[in-house]
Amino acid sequence: MLSAVTLHEIERIFTVLERLEISRESVVIPLRPAVPGRVRRLPNGKYEIIVDAEVPIDEWLPVLEAELNAQR
Repeated sequence: MLSAVTLHEIERIFTVLERLEISRESVVIPLRPAVPGRVRRLPNGKYEIIVDAEVPIDEWLPVLEAELNAQR
């Protein structure tokens, strides 16, 4: 179980953001993961990306990408 979001997870998320042409400055990534992980649009227009604490990052990234696409 992931207890903290590290640079490793953030770099992997940035790879997805670059592929989708979403600016790094338009996201907020809390350093505390949760179950389930999720993406939501904040009132200021930024995406809040909460990393899933139980699903390995490689398995969760496709879910993240799909959620970001759904909210565009």
